[in-house]
Amino acid sequence: MGRAEPVLAAEGVVALAERVWPAFEHIDTSSGALGSAVRKTLEDLLPILLEAPADAATRASWLERLRLAIFEDGVDYLAPLSNRFGEIAIYTKLVNEHADRDLELVQEAWADLARFSHVPTATLTLSCLLEAERYDELMDLLALRKTRLWFDEKFGAAALLRQGQEDAALALAAKLLEDDRQTWGRHDISRFCEGILRRQGKEDEAYLRFGLSSASGGTWLAIWRDLVKRYPHRDAGAILEGLMALHGRKGKWFAAAKTAGELDIALDCAQDPEAAPATLIRAARDFAVKEPAFAAEVALHASGTSLPDGATRPARRRLTRRWIISSPRAASSTGPAEPSRRYAGFWLQVGPETISCRSGSGRIWRRSRRTTRRGGTNDLPCVNVFAGGLQLGGRPGCSADVAGRIR
Repeated sequence: MGRAEPVLAAEGVVALAERVWPAFEHIDTSSGALGSAVRKTLEDLLPILLEAPADAATRASWLERLRLAIFEDGVDYLAPLSNRFGEIAIYTKLVNEHADRDLELVQEAWADLARFSHVPTATLTLSCLLEAERYDELMDLLALRKTRLWFDEKFGAAALLRQGQEDAALALAAKLLEDDRQTWGRHDISRFCEGILRRQGKEDEAYLRFGLSSASGGTWLAIWRDLVKRYPHRDAGAILEGLMALHGRKGKWFAAAKTAGELDIALDCAQDPEAAPATLIRAARDFAVKEPAFAAEVALHASGTSLPDGATRPARRRLTRRWIISSPRAASSTGPAEPSRRYAGFWLQVGPETISCRSGSGRIWRRSRRTTRRGGTNDLPCVNVFAGGLQLGGRPGCSADVAGRIR
């Protein structure tokens, strides 16, 4: 519809905006999930409204309907439209008209320091002043504001940028980050400051001052990928170390370290109690052939993490898992065995042809490669680790290959 009938599609966007508040007025939105969904939807649809080839009369009608919807909006669902109201107006006459309509009302409300007064159309007024290039009036209006919030100050910073005052815009935004009470919009402020520094060619300063803190994503891995994508010329491992130093919670960064190829860092992360057992198990399986030693270490850490402290023996047995320990194909048939590793009271040694276990009492059990029923060989010896001991077997997933158990 946006391509075939752009004006009609824009009419649909306006109609949707009018229906948002009546539809959600009586719904509990304290989790923020609904507001986020509405915001993302409006941001995706906004280009349709901006690019529609509507005449001045049609656009004037849209603006009146949007203005009324914004005025009645009780929780700022329509903030994406308010923030760019001046761009939606397009025509200079319409932009100035909406900038002037509530200007005096906003001035009176913000100048009254004795009480707080909220003007629903304040944001769209600021947007129109910005697009009308009435920068002095915009800055004078913001100066009346008792509380400095990025929600409003971003228009002043944008005005300074448009006048070529990049340093002043950077100083204005960075000052807000110094205020511990400025909890809203810190990510947007950091991105704004980062963009200015990068345009000035100050890549390192942008990365250190604002890039690390503004990395975002739904997962820890996504946070790392976001920063790697924005700074492709920086070492991915160094980026990971910077994020770990900033955010802490070492165990949460295992997937990012593994993906970055920093296996030493990944092993360090795997030892942390916050490392997710499921993630460690998948990594052990994925790296069983190409990095058997790494897979073995990760598997053992996974087994320890997945067993809750104080669990009874039957409960722990139900948590038994089977992990790949070594790939004989990856080891030389004449090469030495890997160093012994102590785990859960047992010493485990993985060699090219055998896996040996020794309990604390000195009892030794050795598992050799053997021929399967079908004439093949068990390429991947594996071990089940649980509270009662180590259970050694053949190929993962084949319970018939279980050969013995140490208690």
